[in-house]
Amino acid sequence: MDEQGLERLSRRRFLMQAASGAVFAFTSGGLWSFARQVDAADRPVEQSFITRVERPQDLETPVSAFTTWLTPSDRFFVRSHFGPPNHERVENWHLEVEGIVERPLKLSFENLKQFQAVTVTAVIQCSGNGRAFFTPKVPGAQWEKGAVGNATWTGIRLADVLNHAGLKPTAKHVQMLGADRPLLPTVPLFVRSIPIEKALHPDTLLATQMNGEPLPLLHGAPLRLIVPGWAGDACVKWLAHLNVQEFEAEGYYMKTAYRMPKKPIQPGSPVKPSETTPVEELPVKSIIVLPQDGAAVAPGDVWIQGVAFTGEGEVVRVEVSMDNGKTWQEANLIGEQSPYAWRLWQYAWRAARPGQYTVLSRATDSRGQTQPMTTPWNPGGFLWNSVDRIRITVPG
Repeated sequence: MDEQGLERLSRRRFLMQAASGAVFAFTSGGLWSFARQVDAADRPVEQSFITRVERPQDLETPVSAFTTWLTPSDRFFVRSHFGPPNHERVENWHLEVEGIVERPLKLSFENLKQFQAVTVTAVIQCSGNGRAFFTPKVPGAQWEKGAVGNATWTGIRLADVLNHAGLKPTAKHVQMLGADRPLLPTVPLFVRSIPIEKALHPDTLLATQMNGEPLPLLHGAPLRLIVPGWAGDACVKWLAHLNVQEFEAEGYYMKTAYRMPKKPIQPGSPVKPSETTPVEELPVKSIIVLPQDGAAVAPGDVWIQGVAFTGEGEVVRVEVSMDNGKTWQEANLIGEQSPYAWRLWQYAWRAARPGQYTVLSRATDSRGQTQPMTTPWNPGGFLWNSVDRIRITVPG
């Protein structure tokens, strides 16, 4: 078998290990070792998801899974451009920090242990979640509602690493690159950057754990950047390289992809990159979890339940409408509350008469932003946050 054939075989075996729950864990000596986890039912990962793209895997969580404050790691949506890095890249992992710094760094996991460990609970949502609902249709994975999840992330502050390297006065942006690589050399690397202010925020993390367990491979092990309140494209997986620089990152995934029009445009209209801005903060949003869309519910009291989240504020209100938005009734916010995390909510509706009903939900955050009835169209299909809606039937 030639070298390319061996590489394909190695990559295929590696992805099979990833799909079955491969993770990285600290050994007693402080180093990281390759381990395998299988959930209680020992089921293939795909059975817990809606497959949007098979290779690399883009897996959407069914909305019915969003009944708990934390989304289990094995039910958390999966998004990547090239799939996990090959085994050799992971085994030889280290984090490089260079650019406009006083002291370039090359950090092992042992080196990372010198920094204070912190935990943040935060929603991660793919910027394309809801893309399937835009009209006219836009290209890309046709996510509906489930490319989102809420988890606890444990690691170290990115600020601590950057301060250890020593930022020079001209440092304005931090560019991130993971260890994953495209299969074809003509495909650009997935390179993104965030402003230095967000990089130095105390809640921006280099995560090694998810929900109290070692970070799973499909979710970015060995190291993932967590940028709370911002879209998932900033939360680079398999993080291996940071470059501190004066300007925003160059390249396709920063200058062309993951950008939004600065002003509303007509649906289907093209837009120049100079008329766009990078996708950053998440908008306020609610999702109806129960009943499920199309469900038949018995007459009497019906509990309408869901989740709601926003970017850098907090959800302060969720409302439900049973008359297509003419009137709104406030739902109860329940469960735990934490910055960047979602809130669970519920509303009791009395189904007094048989018929078909449309249920709407909308959230409002601490900065006064409320979900709109319609999300302005954009050519990337990003940041859909229209009021959520489902249809239910009360049998006669």
